[in-house]
Amino acid sequence: MKLIFNKKQFFTVPEKLYQLLSDELADVSVPEANTEGIILNFRDPDYSIAAGGFHSVELRIIKCMVDGEVNYQFVYITDFSFQGSPYPELTVDIDVCFIAEQVYTVYGGWLDKTSSEELKELFLTNFISYVEMKVFEVEVTFY
Repeated sequence: MKLIFNKKQFFTVPEKLYQLLSDELADVSVPEANTEGIILNFRDPDYSIAAGGFHSVELRIIKCMVDGEVNYQFVYITDFSFQGSPYPELTVDIDVCFIAEQVYTVYGGWLDKTSSEELKELFLTNFISYVEMKVFEVEVTFY
């Protein structure tokens, strides 16, 4: 499956992320013609409370029309981590929301524009590095 991305969204993302997604979806075929979106789940199978590891990341993209051509654009990129005690649960740690044009973090809430950009850049740079290190198993869901 080959994707064309709408790169005119509020948040910019590194070109490497577009390539990474294209690589992940290269050998995947769309199950139905009316599929409107794709969710990619990146999970470290060894991530746990006791052992630590790499946080799970979920990424959602949707189909849109740009200049009469089918494109895909980001809806969100969310990082999940274990939070709370005595019974930790997997919860949102960082959420880059392209639709609301905001970034949320568990420790800072909704961030201002400058802080949002800085955290988004750090988060995506690290995420891309982890994918390149092949620490994740990837699950693709169409809806």
